[in-house]
Amino acid sequence: MAGHFKATPDGGAAVALDEVEIAILRSLAVQLLELIGPGDEPAEGEDPLAALFAEGPSKPPADPALARLFPEAYGDEDTEVRAASAEFRRFTENDLRARKREDTLTVVRTLDALTAEGDEGAVLTLSADECRNWLGALNDLRLTIGTRLEVTDDDEGEAGSLYRLPDSDPRKPMVMAYLWLGALQETLVETLMP
Repeated sequence: MAGHFKATPDGGAAVALDEVEIAILRSLAVQLLELIGPGDEPAEGEDPLAALFAEGPSKPPADPALARLFPEAYGDEDTEVRAASAEFRRFTENDLRARKREDTLTVVRTLDALTAEGDEGAVLTLSADECRNWLGALNDLRLTIGTRLEVTDDDEGEAGSLYRLPDSDPRKPMVMAYLWLGALQETLVETLMP
């Protein structure tokens, strides 16, 4: 099972992780949480329903990784389309940020709950709901790292060239994390398919 998710009888999944893998996953998840930013929790004494109707930002993030995580709804440069995109973002980005934050917090919490089994690491067992959170977080981690590495959707042979980076290339550790997260994500998707 090392490095590959396997289905569990209750509709969840399990994967064996060593101490280094656990530390890398947790570190990447915490960095993603920092990038996404804190939630807008209602202050003490404030109406919690007011948060449901709070408006979000209307402009896309300047950081390319955040812009990838929170893309424009419409890609046209037309003034009307830009206005519609800003309006869409204003009413959806806060909820999207909250979902991404919850997905990533689930990764941190489930990793923190692991009990190491000696030098072998531990077996992470996820419920079906936790699997969905993990899928979202793994996807967001890959999008973020891919953006930092300038991997684009149009790069057909990019994975092959990423595998061939020399060890001296400073991008190598992040490339290895990007490829490893992709493999984890792929096996998790496979376990959840009927």
